[in-house]
Amino acid sequence: MRILLYGGSFNPPHWGHIRSARTAAAALEPDKTFLIPAAIPPHKRLAAETPDWPHRFAMTSLAAGEIPGCQASDMELCRTGPSYTSDTLRQMRERYPAAELVFLMGTDMLLSLESWHEPEVILSLASVAVFARETGREREINACAAHLREKYGATVYVLEGQPVTVSSTRIRALLPERQGREYLPDSVYEYIIRHRLYGARPDLAWLRERAYMYLKPTRVEHVRGAEAMARRLALRWGADESDAAEAAILHDCTKKYDRDGQLRICEKYGIIPDKWELENDRLLHAGTGAAFAADQFGAPEHIASAIRWHTTGRPGMTLLEQIVFLADAIEENRKPYPALETIRKAAFRDLDAAMELCLRRTLAFLEEQGEPIHPDTARTQEFYLKKLEDKGVAPIEWAAQNG
Repeated sequence: MRILLYGGSFNPPHWGHIRSARTAAAALEPDKTFLIPAAIPPHKRLAAETPDWPHRFAMTSLAAGEIPGCQASDMELCRTGPSYTSDTLRQMRERYPAAELVFLMGTDMLLSLESWHEPEVILSLASVAVFARETGREREINACAAHLREKYGATVYVLEGQPVTVSSTRIRALLPERQGREYLPDSVYEYIIRHRLYGARPDLAWLRERAYMYLKPTRVEHVRGAEAMARRLALRWGADESDAAEAAILHDCTKKYDRDGQLRICEKYGIIPDKWELENDRLLHAGTGAAFAADQFGAPEHIASAIRWHTTGRPGMTLLEQIVFLADAIEENRKPYPALETIRKAAFRDLDAAMELCLRRTLAFLEEQGEPIHPDTARTQEFYLKKLEDKGVAPIEWAAQNG
């Protein structure tokens, strides 16, 4: 029986790790392969933004699913103190007394192996495997392998194949910039985004692909339009363009659910609808959408809040909340309604005036339709009217042709 062991920080596990393990497994044909994340690597400090070990183990387990016959082991995470390879091999030897243990490592690890804790124990308990084709270092690798064989009687497999060189450090730097997805399996990337590990923000193309699955096909055009308008407004008013796009992409993520579906989501997330939301089903999706976006896509508070208030508004809205509120109301795919063009123009001149007019039109529409008016909508319109008065600006009146 042959068991392949691949240790590392896996912070996060990426395609470089996976392809190295796949290549080694194809060459050595092990019966089992283990990915073993270290709790406290002896040779380096974990980065400051390193997630707690349950997250690292969960990510490593997802990555292991990309490798045939592979599973993640938490044996080092469950131990106290530094994660010495010799201790890991002792545990594995107890579990598999008759197996050949093969420890997979990179070039630098092989070359520094004699400086590790108990190298003689490592080489007595396990064979080691290293890739030969790292540009310009084949001679160095072969010389080191020969030395270890002679001095320790070690079994060293020098594998053919070019490992994929990807830096976990680089990936961690890219994730907050909505980049780096191509270096990670989809399952690992989705986990990182859902839990917002490493300060990650989702790649917007990835987010659209996932979020649109929750929309009725007829709503996708509106959401695209809201995103485009949110970007324009963010650029105009100095907000984060990509945050505005993210909030707009997600703002209607529960819109397709009927009343029963909305109430089920409320129950799941502990949302207690008020009486106006219960009287008007169209109001429910703002609260459920914010909770769903936070749970499924890791939407941070400022983005979830923009989703939460995009329907009724609230007094004292943040800049991002105003942008998403207006983008939803005035995006280019909206069917014409009274004052639409006037609000569009105002949105790029005076946000307070645009908000007040948009809310005033909403109140007029609800009154015309005989629908209940949520107090938040009335209070928000009054709030912006007061802001205009304080600035000495008259509320916008729309032309007769606009209603």
